[in-house]
Amino acid sequence: MSTAIAILGGVGLFLLGMTVMTDGLKALAGSSLRTVLAKAAATPLSGAFWGAVVTLLVQSSSAVTMTTIGLVSAGLLTFPQGLGLVFGANVGTTGTGWLVALIGVRVSLSAYALPMIFVGALAKLLGGRRIAAAGGAFAGFALVLYGLTTLQQGMGGLAESLHPSDLPATLGAPGVGWGAGMVGLVTLIVVGLAMTAVMQSSTAAIAVTISAFYAGAVSLEQGAALIVGQNIGTATSSALAAIGAGTTAKRLALAYILFKVIAALIAVVVFPFTAALMRNLAASVDGMTLLAAYHTAYNVVGVAVLLPATRWFARIVERLLPSEQTALERALDPSVLASPVTAVETARRVVADVLAVTAASVSAALSGRGSPAAQAAVATLEEVWNFLSELKEPPETEAERLRMTSTLHALDHASRLAEVVADGRLPGPATGVPHDVRAAELCAQAIGAAQAVGRSITSEAALSAKAAPIGWNVSSEVAAALAEAEGAARELDALQRDHRAATLALVAPGKLTAAEAFARIDAVRRLDRIAHHAWRATAHLLGRGTCDDDPGWLLSISEERKRQERG
Repeated sequence: MSTAIAILGGVGLFLLGMTVMTDGLKALAGSSLRTVLAKAAATPLSGAFWGAVVTLLVQSSSAVTMTTIGLVSAGLLTFPQGLGLVFGANVGTTGTGWLVALIGVRVSLSAYALPMIFVGALAKLLGGRRIAAAGGAFAGFALVLYGLTTLQQGMGGLAESLHPSDLPATLGAPGVGWGAGMVGLVTLIVVGLAMTAVMQSSTAAIAVTISAFYAGAVSLEQGAALIVGQNIGTATSSALAAIGAGTTAKRLALAYILFKVIAALIAVVVFPFTAALMRNLAASVDGMTLLAAYHTAYNVVGVAVLLPATRWFARIVERLLPSEQTALERALDPSVLASPVTAVETARRVVADVLAVTAASVSAALSGRGSPAAQAAVATLEEVWNFLSELKEPPETEAERLRMTSTLHALDHASRLAEVVADGRLPGPATGVPHDVRAAELCAQAIGAAQAVGRSITSEAALSAKAAPIGWNVSSEVAAALAEAEGAARELDALQRDHRAATLALVAPGKLTAAEAFARIDAVRRLDRIAHHAWRATAHLLGRGTCDDDPGWLLSISEERKRQERG
């Protein structure tokens, strides 16, 4: 009983330590986790490399996977680029196995772990945000070490009653036939899978396996077979997380499962050769290091096989799980909300798309080629409002908060523009009076520029050769279009004031009836509102809602509020 309690307690402390350490490391990484992944996944190969590095640093493949789901759903990464990150995360997560093999089971650090837990907890409770995050990571690391020491003590007791001969022999073991060895291999793979499914952590399951080998409870071949099953078992958490999720999450979960199965099949086929190689190396390398190396090599080989065929593999997954969602539903996937940076950028690009479509509709109406239809735009923008209202956490940095504020301003102006157009009273082509004609020309000019900017932003997400980065990304052409929209809107605003006085003056001489005069004034006023909202939505989408002599500098929120109060 004491042995079972020690083993369970050690696993529990290990899992708790991993959770605390991962949370602390993720808090330290902050939004840079999303930024690095978005910029690093230009190709599947670079995505795999940086996915492994980031996972090794934050000690959480699930964090990388969930961030990847959000980036792919938002259109910031293509599905093949997302697969590269997921493949790399599988390699990065093997780093903890090396920690267990090289330190955890060799050195008893329980005497040092307890003071480390105290220092880390004190920093977490009393420190600022980053110090608290570092304290949590430090305390979590100490908990992992303490848990490994407890687990090691429990495994020592287990080894007194459990011997490798009590477990099924596997392929590659001396004197074991092919049939019996295959049955034993499959049996241990299933046991390893069950261990991970119960613990919901392949890292903890592998720590148990390495500790059991160190204690003499399992042989080298049996430990390797358990690791194969434990790697497959990690896919169970992804499968559970995908239940009820969007299509992107389901596709990545399916790709993750297929990756694990393919890697396991490769491992089973070469297992006799692998077992022989490990036995030969055991004379010069200790078994714990060999098991940690096998864990890493197992995943590296799987990545090496699938990485060159990433696009082909992605097409297969997409055919197995065809998307029934619209582009908007894919973009506003709830999984994106886990990352404020990604969620805000998603909203920004949806607003840009709606602005481009609405502007095209208005442009057609002004030229007499059709009637504006903006009811769908109003409904879409309402969905964006609701989407941003469900953000799980606020942005972390001042730059991110400014980006969110700017996106909300753009959303507000785009919504007002859509509402003006949707009420059905948009004037058609202006004829006759020069002021009316000029007002229509200026409105068309502002709308055309807004349409160009909106299309330039949405086209970023359509790039398939490289990642569409998070950022303002204002080219010279886009800056020129924004300047054109601003100039037209300002000129129309001045014209609208003069137009009102001139039009009303035509009523007394009998050149216009009062009804005609008010109709013309209302038409130009509506054109002015359309041009103003198109310009302001465009400016905020580019982060230039307020600017000083340096147009690339986004000013503070207080200055923006003062500007709006002045009208």
